[in-house]
Amino acid sequence: MLKDKKVTLQSRLGFIGLGYLGSRIARRLALAGFPVVVYDADHMKAVELSVFGTEIARHAGTLASQVDVVLTCLPDEAAVEAVYLGSGDVLRNVQPDTRIIELSTISPAFARHLHEAARHNGISLLDVGVSGSTLAAETGALTLFGGGEREAFEASEPIFAAIARQWFYMGGAGSGMSMKLVVNLLLGVGMQAIAEAVALGEKLDLPRDPLLDTLSKTAVVAPAHAGKLATAKKQDYKPQFPARLMHKDFGLILAAANQVGLSLPATEAAAQINATEAGSGMEEDFSAVIRRMEHPESAPPQAA
Repeated sequence: MLKDKKVTLQSRLGFIGLGYLGSRIARRLALAGFPVVVYDADHMKAVELSVFGTEIARHAGTLASQVDVVLTCLPDEAAVEAVYLGSGDVLRNVQPDTRIIELSTISPAFARHLHEAARHNGISLLDVGVSGSTLAAETGALTLFGGGEREAFEASEPIFAAIARQWFYMGGAGSGMSMKLVVNLLLGVGMQAIAEAVALGEKLDLPRDPLLDTLSKTAVVAPAHAGKLATAKKQDYKPQFPARLMHKDFGLILAAANQVGLSLPATEAAAQINATEAGSGMEEDFSAVIRRMEHPESAPPQAA
């Protein structure tokens, strides 16, 4: 296996899943000088990346058989399962010395299942949680949380350095996903708290622009949320992290809490508001809950 073999710029990378984050991560890897092969179910997304020198694979399994490292960044657990264990045929096609870096947000339990399946095939797998917006992905400023074998994580650092500002080894299989859920709990609940604070401020007759500007400069607002206040000021809710993906992550968070017998009342309340926003049928950023709290009477209706 690649367990102790360090990734270099000569290592051939395969990237599966070219959505909001995946396309930007794959582009940075190509621009960093790695030979990159890409695949997406939407072939045009792969074509768009070819201007950066990437090769295009026609099938996920074909890609997996041709590279030293497989990276995947997919929208949900069902897509991950299909790529690795279903029609994507990735685990049946990878070579024994291949490393897998799974970047999708999935449950810790399913991440551990993937580790076992990979180990059964003689493959080294890391579950690596990704924290950051599309802008962070574009600028190589993501934060990463890794689960799996420490040696494999440390040997993959040249890849991390091309896409992230910082990365942390969290522990064994599933640990990267566990940390991602912890972080996204704070992201989602914090966004709802800010939305409520903004709504209260306006009801108390504070002018909207100074309210948002001042909030963004206080110690109680995290940098990730401060950027959302800047876009909300312009009524700009173009998706950097879509509400539907936050909805999916809330589901993973609450399911994980239920499995360990933990009650998360604030998270449950925030998840309900997010679910309404995600169900509106509009592809908008999860920060659109600010608008929903400001103007609940005129919020977009929930899709049937």
